[in-house]
Amino acid sequence: MFPSPSPVHSPSPVRSAARPQAARSHRVCELRSATVRFADRVVLDRVDLVVGPTARIALVGDNGAGKSTLLRLLSGAVRPVAGEARVVLPGGLAHAAQDPRFPAGSTVAQAIDLLLADLRAVEAEIQHVSDRLAVVGPDAQLALLDRLGELIDRFEARDGHDVDLRVDAGLQQLGLGRLDRGRPVASLSGGERARLALAAALASRAELLLLDEPTNDLDNQALAWLEGRLAAHRGAMVVATHDRTFLDRFAEDIIQVRSGGLSRSGNGYAGYLAARATERRRQAERHEEWRSELARSEALVAANASRLAAIPRKLELDGFGHGAFRARSRDHGAMGRIRMAKERVARLRAEPVAPPPEPLRFDPGFARTAEERAEDPTGDTRLTEQALLVLNGIRCTTGAALRVDDWTIRRGDRWLVTGPNGAGKTTLLRVLAGDLAPDAGTLARAEGLRVAWLRQDVAPAPSLPVVECFARAVGLHREDAAARLGAFGLLSEAEFDRAVRELSVGQRRRLDLAIMLATPSELILLDEPTNHLAPELVEQLEDALEASPGAVVTVTHDRRWIGRASGSSRVRVTSGGVATSNR
Repeated sequence: MFPSPSPVHSPSPVRSAARPQAARSHRVCELRSATVRFADRVVLDRVDLVVGPTARIALVGDNGAGKSTLLRLLSGAVRPVAGEARVVLPGGLAHAAQDPRFPAGSTVAQAIDLLLADLRAVEAEIQHVSDRLAVVGPDAQLALLDRLGELIDRFEARDGHDVDLRVDAGLQQLGLGRLDRGRPVASLSGGERARLALAAALASRAELLLLDEPTNDLDNQALAWLEGRLAAHRGAMVVATHDRTFLDRFAEDIIQVRSGGLSRSGNGYAGYLAARATERRRQAERHEEWRSELARSEALVAANASRLAAIPRKLELDGFGHGAFRARSRDHGAMGRIRMAKERVARLRAEPVAPPPEPLRFDPGFARTAEERAEDPTGDTRLTEQALLVLNGIRCTTGAALRVDDWTIRRGDRWLVTGPNGAGKTTLLRVLAGDLAPDAGTLARAEGLRVAWLRQDVAPAPSLPVVECFARAVGLHREDAAARLGAFGLLSEAEFDRAVRELSVGQRRRLDLAIMLATPSELILLDEPTNHLAPELVEQLEDALEASPGAVVTVTHDRRWIGRASGSSRVRVTSGGVATSNR
């Protein structure tokens, strides 16, 4: 049995675990059949993971899947209830949490000390050993000198003397350069606390960096600085992220966290997408094999039943009774074949192989019949030039002040909305959706215009079961709703009867997406659509939008999405108003 990891414990959300110098030549970071359970919920179930000395590992998966828990397990902040966690790192580790917490009453300076707890501990021990050298005898001095040399080596290997300068530089790059060290850390926003933790983790020069969504809320300058620091990091990294550009640039191996387990793929983000496509193809093959075997077994039951029906149940004895014997023999053989085929059918039905999810597809609306859609899947050509929305002289004072002088949205348009936080991008979408009435100006809508809107914030969680919530939202009977929801593959059938309020944020986001996909619409509004969704699902969403004949208006900070939408028309929202530019 391996001993439990023993990092330096502190309440810090960035944990740096310096190991005894005797372990300098022994480096290991691995999980073996590790299980983590919170109350009655198993978050990680018998997972295995090995992190190499220079590994570049990215964790992906929906929110609530267990990515943050896996990072905390590696850091030593969480202990497995079963299995083993061995983390022996002479160069220490640093864990920057997505939502760092500090003891009540902590100042920013105290928070930084906690974030750098392992280096502060080494520095304090160097001072302590130095003080003891002056008061002990020659024999004890030899042992203390050896210990002092080991401590100084560890401290200087991470350039501990300049760590505070690096923290200051990091805070400057992350937009917190003027942060008062005496300020209560509780007065910082969640994003500011996360950036504080990130600056300390990068400044620590630990052997292993554990980063949870490090690119969140960073502007382009801060992103460039972060990526430069990570490119220069000589140790290992395990990063939980939804940022597909980051995945493409830095990840060598990608681990998907799903249903308590881990699946690992190599060759970076492209390898991950290829592995997922292969998995879907194999799932389709397994489903087709299951369908074929079920059909074959059911055909055997039917054929043998017909054969049995043609055999008289009783024949008059012929001579010595051989005819009756032969009839009974044939009867017995058919009955046996029927029984075995029925058993096979029962087993197959008891263990069905589900098909892979259907490709995401938006209902294009446009009030066309099924026959018209079948003949022309691109849409009603009569609406090609029809304006769906025309905005003139719009003024809003609710929320962020908004001004739109002149903007027309037509069927087939693709608009990408950009602008600084707080400028009014979400307010603009609310006006387009009809959720917010402007204070002035005119907004003309095409007759019967239907809008599908994926909001930035996850919808409130009702107590209704998932399938009932979906049925009410899209206007279907429960049975039809279950079939429609199941075809998307966004939620498992086991989750259909759970109350929506019991779902994770990621699961509720997928429910919102399913409702949007099932809502006939001519206009699609997306507010930060990549939030809380796994990268693979975002890729599928982009494909579905490309195939949609309706108009699409998107607000996003996702760099890969913006790059893929390079041909879209742009809407720039600033305090001075809304400026549009056609592609």
